[in-house]
Amino acid sequence: MKITEIEALVLRTGEVDTSRADGTQDAFIVRIHTDEGLVGVGEGDTSPYVAREIVTMPSSHSIARGLGEVLIGEDPRRIRPLWDTMFMSSYHYGRDGAALHAMSAIDMALWDLLGKVAGLSVAQLLGGEESGDIEVYASEVMPETPEEVAALATRVVTEGFTALKLGWGPLGRDVGHDLELASAARAVLGPNRRLMIDGGMAYSLRTAREFCRRAEPLDLFWFEEPFEADDLGSYARLTESVGLRIACGEAHSTTAPFRHLVESGVSILQPDLGRCGGLTIGRDIGAMCREYRASAVVIPHCFSTDVLLAATLQFVSTLPGERLIEYPVTSSKRMGSLLSTPFTPDHGVLRLPGGTGLGITLDDDEVERRKVVS
Repeated sequence: MKITEIEALVLRTGEVDTSRADGTQDAFIVRIHTDEGLVGVGEGDTSPYVAREIVTMPSSHSIARGLGEVLIGEDPRRIRPLWDTMFMSSYHYGRDGAALHAMSAIDMALWDLLGKVAGLSVAQLLGGEESGDIEVYASEVMPETPEEVAALATRVVTEGFTALKLGWGPLGRDVGHDLELASAARAVLGPNRRLMIDGGMAYSLRTAREFCRRAEPLDLFWFEEPFEADDLGSYARLTESVGLRIACGEAHSTTAPFRHLVESGVSILQPDLGRCGGLTIGRDIGAMCREYRASAVVIPHCFSTDVLLAATLQFVSTLPGERLIEYPVTSSKRMGSLLSTPFTPDHGVLRLPGGTGLGITLDDDEVERRKVVS
């Protein structure tokens, strides 16, 4: 079997609101075609225009190559060797960032293909479950006012979710206001539903400590990414001084940064399979966490289309302990589902998709309607 074509697709609907930290407004999708007629699908959570260029561009030299040129003619079943080839072929301009995001989409599509070849789901290929239910938590950008927060939380409760995460937006400007917003959510959720706050990298060490201390009565499940991703010193000092679980990792790629986060005391690792290097690296991160004997758990970041959600479901089924997945409920989620059969949570639960590979089928008409050709 040989790779004959790699489609790198930019999908978008309408104008993007750049004031929102909302990754559901456009998408980068890869389809890998083979000489045997099988097609694998993957997604990178990134700037789709940049990622498309990384796949389609002509090569400059041996370690600055277009990923499409590198992979045409290769056997798609050689997933790890192809990952290593892509990494070295993009070494001059990559090693992190958009290059790894593009690689993540390709890696995901390769696992989808391998599952179709083997007649197995990706979950089974990774040593996980064949079927089962996985809890999802509603995730949305934090509104500006307590009244808007209460309305959003009410909608989430009505739809049956048992957990809610709110982040970015106005958070970090004023700790007192942040607590008012979080308190409005807790008042609606009640004591038996989980509430998480995403700091959106907007806090100093002083304000993060103050927020954690004053938020104790709210019983937060975790406090996410209060600092920039690489500010390991602040993460270490915060985790030493507060009891609230700290989460981080969505911006990182490859395994080394996640080891550094664990060593800094971060207890919730949040790799995004559309950024970290795909399912190949996700599997490595899960194995690393098992080495630490539960001092950290993996709860992936997932804030894009149902393609990324499908891969995340497959991956989470392989993890020990806590199994929880992010599910965007953004009011501006114009991308909608790209699948013939969309995912629909039932009382905050999704069932692992059946079938082979990722267990999904793209709605080709929907993809064509949203495709950007220039």
